[in-house]
This record gives sequence, C-alpha cells and structure tokens, in this order.
Amino acid sequence: MNPIEPASPHAEVRRGLEGVVADKTSISEVDGQRCQLIYRGYHIDELVGRAAYEEVSFLLLQGALPTRAQLAEWTAQLAAATALEPTLLALLQSLPRRAEPMAILRTAISFLGISDDAGDAAEVSLEAIRRKAVRTIALTPAIVAAIGRMRAGEPILPPKAGLGHAANFLYMLLGGEPNRQAVEALDAYFVLLADHGFNASTFTARTVTSTHSDYYSAITAAIGSLKGPLHGAANRKAMEMLTEIGSDEQVEPYVQRTLADHKRFMGFGHRVYKGEDPRAKHLKAIAKRLGEAAGEPKWFTISERLQEAVWRAKKLYINVDFYSASLLHYLGIPTELFTTMFACARMAGWSAHVIEEASDSRLIRPLALYVGPRDLKFVPLDQR
Repeated sequence: MNPIEPASPHAEVRRGLEGVVADKTSISEVDGQRCQLIYRGYHIDELVGRAAYEEVSFLLLQGALPTRAQLAEWTAQLAAATALEPTLLALLQSLPRRAEPMAILRTAISFLGISDDAGDAAEVSLEAIRRKAVRTIALTPAIVAAIGRMRAGEPILPPKAGLGHAANFLYMLLGGEPNRQAVEALDAYFVLLADHGFNASTFTARTVTSTHSDYYSAITAAIGSLKGPLHGAANRKAMEMLTEIGSDEQVEPYVQRTLADHKRFMGFGHRVYKGEDPRAKHLKAIAKRLGEAAGEPKWFTISERLQEAVWRAKKLYINVDFYSASLLHYLGIPTELFTTMFACARMAGWSAHVIEEASDSRLIRPLALYVGPRDLKFVPLDQR
C-alpha cells in the first residue's frame, strides 16, 4: 500500500464534508437543487401512501419492489422476528427505567450482536448481514414500544398476529389495536424517513462497515450519531418548541425572542435541500388530518403559524422534523420516544447501506489539515 501524503497547507477544507462526494450509491438520491428524494429510482411521491413500509424496506434492501409472493415471504420473516427474545427482554428490564430512550436502544441493538442465535454476529458475509437486517428491522419497533411501556409503568406487550409493521408498533406501545388512520399515518412516516443518502448516521454506519467490522457495530454507531440534536433528536426538540409556545397567540413573541437570543428554530433549514424538504408536505398533510380527527388542531395550528412566521423573519424552509413532531404527538407517542421513532424508520436504510458498503468496500480514511504547532522541543518534567 502506498503511503498517503499529508494534506497540503493550501488544501481546501470542506468542514462537515459539505459538497464532498465520498462514494457512489444506488440506494437513494437526495437532490438538493430540485428538492427531490429518490429511493431506488422511485420519487418519494410515488411511494408514500401507496407502498407500505414492508414494501419499501424490501425495495431498499433488495433493489426492487416485491412481487406479491415476495412481499408475503418478507412480511412473514419480519413478523417471525418481532417478538422480544427472553434475554433481550431481561436486559431491557434490568436497565434504569428513566434512562434516555436512545441510550437504551443503542444498548439493546449492541446486545443483539452478543445474543445472535446463529452464532455469527461477527460474520460479515452479505447473506449474514441480510439475516441480521431482517432481525433488527423487525425488533427495533418492539424494543422502542417496550421502552415506552416500561417508562409508563405498564407491562410489556408481545406483538399481535396479523398486524403489520406500523400497526403492531402502535399496539405494543399503546395497548390497543389502532385505527386505520393511525396505522396509515405511522406507515407513511416510516416510509418517508426510511433512507436519506449519506446523512450523518448512515455515513457513520458505512464508515464502520468499511473497517470490515460487523453489522451490529455499524448500526449501534449509527444510533449514536442519530441521537444528536442536529440529526435525529431534532424532532423531539421541535415538539418541545411547540410545547413551549403553547398557543398560536404566542408564536410571534416566541419568534422574536428566538431571533433576539440568536437561537435555532428546530425543524427549519437543511444542509442539502435548497428549498422545502420534499417529505415535509406529506407530513404536514398527515398531521393536519390527525389533528382534525382528534378534535385537537392546536398543535398543527401552532406549527403552521410558526412555519409562516419563521418564513417571514428568516426565509427558512421547514425540514422533515418539523411536522414529524405534531404527527407523532397526535399518534399518542411520548415526546421522549420521538428520536427512537426515527431509528425505527431508518433501520431499513442503514441496513441497505451496510450491505452496499460491505459488497464493495474501501476503508474510509479522509485526510485532515494539521494547524497545530510544529518543531517543539521536549522539556524534561522537572523543568516544566
């Protein structure tokens, strides 16, 4: 292997790797100029509300939408892996009930790598990764539902036969079979957040995979990245912002205070899209319908007023996190679980990227421009 030359002092530094094309992918395209999101050739508008998350997760992992027979087999595989294993259940029950949900999820996914029944947790073959992906995509909603139940002091519920991915999550979390509107809303949320190019958590997963580490290590690292407030935790922060505002009359005062304090508006702006996030319009429409059906339009009204006020003040577009907040709230999902919901959706995308990276990997190793001191001379300890 040829040694890598150090970065030139005159090298252009792209902080945050902004604008840097790190690799190729056939999984999804984030078109910032045209504000489009494409999954395996399908514009997100073609899929949301028409293809269930089970179909979209198959698409992301396998490269094509499933046939009826393939979908039945895939759905059966997911359903068979949904129930929490006794060792995993015992682990969850041993953890502090009030621990941060993303920290518990991170620990639980890491534990899957230890408790893998096939005994090949460290196996990096594509076949092994695909098997682990099925297990993890299926188990993640069950883990999150269990976290929610434990935090509420309620008994953990097993999945219910015959319910799909989104419906079973709502059943396991809330304790009753959900209505069709709620299932369709959560399913659309899962579809819209299933993948999004080389975002921070996905790139983290690919970086870990490029070292030839195992699937569970890559996913655990991705969850750690998603946990940050500038990535997945932004949806939780957006709901906390709406709660702080409290009423539509307080929107304008809140905007003025935030501007005066030079603080961020959560759920606004995007590093790639030059206009509105293409997922936002779908989430907005769903949140509006849920608010009307619940007879509680308050949170949607505050959101809409805030969207308008921030646009007038800063010309900022909303992103995926903004209406995710009120949508998840209307579904009865506690705010502290919001970021884990993002992880439930993104598990299919992360898994697809781990598979793609593992299939043709090169160690990810960027250079850094050193700006520290040089030519220092060692001073003995008694002379310092």
